Amino acid sequence: MWIVRLALRRPYSFTVMSLLVAVMGLLALLPRTPLTMSTDIFPEINIPVVSVIWSYTGISPDDMEKRILTVAERAMTTTVNGIEHMESQSMNGVGIIKIYFQPNVKIESAVAEVTSIQQTILRAMPVGITPPLILRFSASSVPILQLAIKSATQPEEILYDQANNFIRQPLATVQGASIPLPYGGKPRQIMVDLDPKALYAKGLSPIDVVNALNAQNLILPAGTAKFGETEYLVKLNSSPEVVQAFNELPIKTVNGAVVYMRDVAQIHDGYAVQSNIVRQDGVRSALLSVLKGGGASTLDIVNRVKTRLEQVRAGLIPGLEVKELFDQSVFVRAAISGVVKEALIAACLTAAMILLFLGSWRSTLIIAASIPLSILISLLLLDALGYTLNVMTLGGLSLAVGILVDDATVELENIHRNLGLEEEKPLTRAILDGAQQIATPAFVSTLSICIVFVSVFFLTGPAKFLFVPLALAVVFAMMASYFLSRTLVPVMVHFLLPKEVPLYREEAMREHGGEKEKKEAQGEG
Repeated sequence: MWIVRLALRRPYSFTVMSLLVAVMGLLALLPRTPLTMSTDIFPEINIPVVSVIWSYTGISPDDMEKRILTVAERAMTTTVNGIEHMESQSMNGVGIIKIYFQPNVKIESAVAEVTSIQQTILRAMPVGITPPLILRFSASSVPILQLAIKSATQPEEILYDQANNFIRQPLATVQGASIPLPYGGKPRQIMVDLDPKALYAKGLSPIDVVNALNAQNLILPAGTAKFGETEYLVKLNSSPEVVQAFNELPIKTVNGAVVYMRDVAQIHDGYAVQSNIVRQDGVRSALLSVLKGGGASTLDIVNRVKTRLEQVRAGLIPGLEVKELFDQSVFVRAAISGVVKEALIAACLTAAMILLFLGSWRSTLIIAASIPLSILISLLLLDALGYTLNVMTLGGLSLAVGILVDDATVELENIHRNLGLEEEKPLTRAILDGAQQIATPAFVSTLSICIVFVSVFFLTGPAKFLFVPLALAVVFAMMASYFLSRTLVPVMVHFLLPKEVPLYREEAMREHGGEKEKKEAQGEG
């Protein structure tokens, strides 16, 4: 009751507060504003999983399992805390370990522990193995945009080179985007094609070629040399500057004759063995996938990538075409617009029913104003807690639209009833009495609806991340609706209904007069 009195004493304060909520809520919904709420198709699913990727070219899957993955798994079971279970997969030259942690584990600490133990067991691994790649797995890191790079004139190695060095690099700096290496194409590298017959004739082996290349293709810092007052940068001729110069490197002296690379091999600018193929409309192409980082807005990332892509296209070689194959932002916009459309339809139908039964456009305006304000308050609270605008949160809000009018409708109808009583209460007294009479029932009914969603907070796994935002959206909207029915509704009634008070009293007098005549007639009978 005190809050109703406070609202009537400070009507402008609550009016300004409502306008502030409306402005901040609209800024959160509008794109590219400082308060814009992150938008995605589903809520962020935060599953604590860390992937350890071991790579050792040429090793069989059986040896990868027994000599590398088993050793790594046993080391982690005694040093890493909070492991729920582990899964591993062995392939030719590659081994992947997925460590699933307990839900309350801090993933940053888990990554640090896994990294430290994996570095310490390198001595127990086969000679020459490189440290593993440690990745934090996130179910929200999904492709949101796919780009196909194709050309009718350029070979596949050029497609891969352009995609990796001239398209991927600029796009990787886009905030919230993560871009892995391209699929398809042929990774460009310097190839050494050996001639086995020539090697046999010269009495050499492939290891002689490898040793000669390693010894004569070095990058060494030579320092500087100072002559007088001038200091010069000294460069050593330790690495050929052009590919053809590799063919002139000496390998070994055999029977007094120097054997060069060109005698037993051909070194050229080529490509690695192709392991995957991408075709677009039957034409060999390369594929770049743009992944979304956890917590980022899909719409914002896609817009930034497309803006940067326009700049990248201007610097590509002629004949290269970059085409967008898949754009998740289209589905996000369609899903959100569909939910918003249904919510607007529900709000309009609710307002129409109120107008039909109450017969007052002023009363309809009061109740209709409380619906969007309750929704905007719920969105602001969700944004403050780090949740995104997605199908689940919007679905919860559209579910609550029909319920949001209950508090305001019941209070307004009770104020009408108090205005129509025989004692002719003043408007302020009718507002206070009408609010006081239904305060407890309205609060209990609001809590009864909110308490239904308490069980959602006991869910675990992906279901928790999906349905908790929906439950919070409904609960926040319901509590906001009750708060507005205690504050904004009495203020709007105080300003909008004075002209309708005589009408309510005339109608009440007619009703009471009719009832009195009916009772007199029954008494005479």
